[in-house]
Amino acid sequence: MADSAYRSKANEAAIAAAGRRSMMHFRKPKGRPMLEPHQRANRTRSAVRSAVEHVFADQKARMGLFIRTIGLGRATVKIGLANLAYNFRRLIWLEGRTAPV
Repeated sequence: MADSAYRSKANEAAIAAAGRRSMMHFRKPKGRPMLEPHQRANRTRSAVRSAVEHVFADQKARMGLFIRTIGLGRATVKIGLANLAYNFRRLIWLEGRTAPV
């Protein structure tokens, strides 16, 4: 299954075969407005997606596109350390935003 934000017959079939519920975006029909329930669903999904994608973009910018290690164990450790570093940077940023007591 491809990493796609939008529905396709193949993706929907794979999700249904796995016994899961689809959380992919709805596409706007050509020449017609999108239904309001679909707009609300897309808006909710976009909020979650944007929170996650910003983390990936930050790690990609700092680590580059590739993880150049030999072995799954080393790659896992490198990703874990990158996650830890991101969380520390985020904590420092959030702590700096709090109002003084």
